[in-house]
Parts: sequence; structure tokens; C-alpha cells
Amino acid sequence: MRVAYITDEIYLRHKTGAMHPESPDRLIAIDNALEEIKDELITVEPISVSEKIIELVHTPELVEKVKEASANEMAIDSDTVCSIDSFLAAKKAVGAGVVAVDGVKDGKFVRAFCSVRPPGHHATPTEAMGFCLFNNIAITARYAQSVGYKKVMIIDFDVHHGNGTQETFWEDDTVFYFSSHQAFSYPGTGAESHTGEGKGKGYTANFLMMPESGDEVLLDIYQNDLPPLVKKFQPDIILVSAGYDLHESDPLASLNITTNGIRKMVRTILSLRNVPYIFFLEGGYQLDALGENVRVTVEEMLL
Repeated sequence: MRVAYITDEIYLRHKTGAMHPESPDRLIAIDNALEEIKDELITVEPISVSEKIIELVHTPELVEKVKEASANEMAIDSDTVCSIDSFLAAKKAVGAGVVAVDGVKDGKFVRAFCSVRPPGHHATPTEAMGFCLFNNIAITARYAQSVGYKKVMIIDFDVHHGNGTQETFWEDDTVFYFSSHQAFSYPGTGAESHTGEGKGKGYTANFLMMPESGDEVLLDIYQNDLPPLVKKFQPDIILVSAGYDLHESDPLASLNITTNGIRKMVRTILSLRNVPYIFFLEGGYQLDALGENVRVTVEEMLL
């Protein structure tokens, strides 16, 4: 399988501070872990997108807020920090998704892994939060629709609920948002009763896992609950918010998911439908485990 690996040095220049868990070291760990299989991957550089692309999801006011926070090296909130290069890094994080969509549409590759910072799934149309400046995957979904992918499915296995992604598509029947996440954790959204509104009713699906849940609970969701939803929706492209903080070693969560469990989950996701797949890095804060878990993900993507 032809798989693109999309990353850029600019992501390392998004500085969050010495004690912040969302650090540049995360991407270095991933790059090192992929060293032995890089010759099997198609290396692609992201572009720096225009503000018009970002505004497919976000308000101009939020774009200005992030730009200003970056220029002044200010924090947007206690978790969401900007440095001088953060705005450029955020534009290229979105740009990874754009070049991934263009690449699969042009037949250059079938799958892509976007190793990007800052992450995206907590950013709402009007607010940057939870380490996230712009919602990379949501913007990519809208961009994909603009070039002909009418039905987009977003699968989010980050341990934290992607409140920004859910909010973006809450009343939309052309983007299906599926999330598994730890109960009683940040940001407190994603109840199983939340399934969308209006045209979007039934196009959001949330699955909660209790703290200390293990592989069996996770795989039950992905092997039994997810497939009928994909079969019914029949997406043209599948985007994945790949947050590796569900792993048993992660300091910000308390699920007991093993690396083998993650491999089996990814294998299941990739078997759902013969369409392009684009994965976006979200969380994952134990560096050795993060590198290992991305490697097993990419190994499955190559099959």
C-alpha cells in the first residue's frame, strides 16, 4: 500500500514551554521510531495554507486571535500556548491535511499519516483550546468536500473527546463523527446521548470507556459498534484523529490499552472500507510509547 508520511521542521518550532506535555520532543520520538521503515513511505512536505482555507471551519476572529497570540508569544489559556512560530506551524498542520487530500485524489498514494503539531480536535469554530489552535481534521474534511469527496467519516480514538470536531459537524449529515474516549475526562463533552441535531441527528456517535478499561472494551467498540455505522454511511474518505494517549503508559489518562490493542484497533479501522485514509496525530504524551504506537499504526497502513 502506498503511504505518505507528512511532517515538517516548523512543527518543532511551536514552543509550549519546558513543562508542557505537548512538546516538540513528541515528533522527534515519532521520527526516530519510523527510521527503519521510512524507505517504504512516500515523504511529502505540507503547505502553509491561506487563511481562507482555515476559515472553512473557523471564524476570522479566531484566526486573528491565534495570529496575535503567536506574534506576542502569549497563551490563549493555561493549556494552549503560542510562541513566535506557532501561527505558521498551525497553518502547516492544516496544510498537511490539504496535501494529503490532494495526494490521494491524484493517485500519488492511498493513505497518509500526518505527524503534526499543534494538534487540532479540541479547537471549535470560535475557540482555540486544549493544546489545539486550529482543527486540522475538521478543516481537512471541508477541504476534501470542496474537491469532490462528498461523504467524510471522522474516527477519533484519542482518549479525550474531540469537542471541536463534534461541534463543527453537529448539524451536518455529510460528515459522520465517531469518537471513543475516556469517561469523566477533559473536556467533559461527548455523552453517548449526544448524536447531533437537525440534519445531523444520528451522524455523531460517542462511545465512552470507563477509567481502567482495557483492550477488550476498546476492541469491542471498534469491531462491533463501528462497522455497521460505516456500512450504513458509506463514506468516500475516512479521516482519523489518532491520539495515542489511550495507551496504558500515558500520564494524562487512565485507560489500560496496550500497543497490541492499538495495532488491532488500527487494523480494524483500515479494513472497514476501500477508500483513502488520512491519519492526523492528536494526543500521546509518553514519548517512547508514542513512537512505538505510531510505528505500529504506520506498519498496518502499509499492508
